[in-house]
Amino acid sequence: MKKIKKGDDVIILAGKDKGKRGTVAKLVGDSRVQIQGVNTVKKHQKPNPSTGASGGIVNMDLPIHISNVALYNFTSKKSDRVGFEYDSDQKKIRIFRSSGEKI
Repeated sequence: MKKIKKGDDVIILAGKDKGKRGTVAKLVGDSRVQIQGVNTVKKHQKPNPSTGASGGIVNMDLPIHISNVALYNFTSKKSDRVGFEYDSDQKKIRIFRSSGEKI
């Protein structure tokens, strides 16, 4: 089970966007995540008539390493580490390490 999943609210711990919060848009491989509105760059793109893509300057979100993000805990308003426990049905669930509450 992964510690960070698609749709999680995370906070950036390191890099040019340190301190920003966002939602995980997708996981890229095992070690990178793409977050909405974070690590945005401008790309100059050529037009491609076969796919119908117009040319120009496009804003895109690039993935960042998973070690530079942490889950955001809304109750404590801080970043928090993730742990695992088993519930009564012996299913593995994610919990916040500081408070022990279920994510």
